[in-house]
Amino acid sequence: MSVADPLSDMLTRIRNAVSTGKARVSMPSSKLKTEVARVLKTEGFVRDFAVEDVEGKKTLTVFLRYGARRTPAIRGLRRISKPGLRKYSRASELPRILGGLGIAIVSTSQGLMTDKEARAKNAGGELLCAVW
Repeated sequence: MSVADPLSDMLTRIRNAVSTGKARVSMPSSKLKTEVARVLKTEGFVRDFAVEDVEGKKTLTVFLRYGARRTPAIRGLRRISKPGLRKYSRASELPRILGGLGIAIVSTSQGLMTDKEARAKNAGGELLCAVW
């Protein structure tokens, strides 16, 4: 099945898995989704991720992280830039998610990175999503 916005599909799958307490979630893989999973792992929102070849199709599996008493590390996910309305921002104008407690994932000419990394490298770009 073809999805109009694969990144929104990924975020929705993760949001649904977190709300039901699942340990992992699988989805079709792409370079963008793999890079988003890498950023989420680096920032400590997910435990790990793996790309597997299942029946000739690449599948991305994200292993979710939970704290004490099964509290999820991901409290919220929100898509910022959508296919119908792209949102771009300069490095000096990048938003701070929950006063710096969350992250915004930014697609820059230097690759995908968090808002903090983009500010440090003085690189603006497309605001993909916010995670807190």
